[in-house]
Amino acid sequence: MIVSISVVLLFLIIATIFVRNGALKLSHALICVLLGFFLAGTSMAPTIHEGLAATAQIVGSLHP
Repeated sequence: MIVSISVVLLFLIIATIFVRNGALKLSHALICVLLGFFLAGTSMAPTIHEGLAATAQIVGSLHP
């Protein structure tokens, strides 16, 4: 749960930076958000969640 909240916050910060710099229009950001909500309701959602969790686990196990 903490990983998904961190990822959401990271994406929110990146999207905010893009909107403020003009690289991402507000309408494009809204479409991306809607895509995320609709994608979360599909049968692909568990697969995407497992992939992100596995990636977070791999990154968390790396030692510099």
